[in-house]
Amino acid sequence: MDYIIGQKTAAQDRGARSAPQAAPPPRQAGLPQGAAVPTGPMIVEGDQRSFMADVIEASRQIPVLVDFWATWCGPCKQLTPALERVTIAAGGRVKLVKIDIDKNKALVQQLSQLGLPLQSVPTVAAFWQGQIADIFQGALPESEIKRFVEALLKLAGGSMPSADILAEARAALEAGQPELAADGFSALLNQDPENADAWGGLIRALLAMGDEDQAQDALAQVPAKIAEHAEVAGARAALALAAEGRQAAGQIGAITKRLEADPADLEARYELATALNAAGKRLEAAEALLEIVKRDRAWREDGARQQLLKFFEAWGFTDPATIAARRKLSALLFA
Repeated sequence: MDYIIGQKTAAQDRGARSAPQAAPPPRQAGLPQGAAVPTGPMIVEGDQRSFMADVIEASRQIPVLVDFWATWCGPCKQLTPALERVTIAAGGRVKLVKIDIDKNKALVQQLSQLGLPLQSVPTVAAFWQGQIADIFQGALPESEIKRFVEALLKLAGGSMPSADILAEARAALEAGQPELAADGFSALLNQDPENADAWGGLIRALLAMGDEDQAQDALAQVPAKIAEHAEVAGARAALALAAEGRQAAGQIGAITKRLEADPADLEARYELATALNAAGKRLEAAEALLEIVKRDRAWREDGARQQLLKFFEAWGFTDPATIAARRKLSALLFA
């Protein structure tokens, strides 16, 4: 199977095509706490007569974004479409109400008296539980609008559908279901091509499936602006280590015999660590490198410790093997 990577798949490089993976429908679990499943339109034109129903009362169920705009406002024409796209991506978990300030001057005056800064537009106010929760002004980039909405949903006890997809994909990967995980990461990237967590996850899932070629293709397509993100860097390190340990993985038995014959053979111990890591035996791989550090810290110009740090980056800094090995490394270095 080929997985969608942004607007391109690895299969396309080989002359084949694959249909985009559909994102799962929004789930009630991601709605704010206590919220009913919304049934009405999520993007509406509001006015001073409908403000109480469209905004104040509606915000007692789900967060509401109010876009104050004007026909003469150039930045408004940039902001409103981006707000609409983010609202659609939220899958019914937020509502967008658009209000023309020139047609609703009485409402604008009332809200200004309450401290809402409507002297300039565009202004976007977020309402939750009948109160203003947050405000921003100006035509923000769509990525910042997403962060604004994510923060609003978090405040309300909910999350974006993308957060659900990411959590499910990660759970599938941890459960040893890399194909299912790859489907999820790929679907998320179709929605959000600059999601570093999804890129890192997709590369790791492809690696777990044994498809280093597609993993390399995915890495090559990561947007430059997120190329050094921790998740992408970790996946890059995992890919490099996989290539390094590909041949060594089948040599664990032979390397172990070398060590039995000569426990001081640090080169063999280093090769064993690489092979064990390639075989998925993280704790054993870390122990092999820790033993080198213990025996000769200066070996290969501190090469064992440097390799161990690469393991940590590839495994992820919250991985149990990373945490355990880092603790032991600290004990060796600062004893």
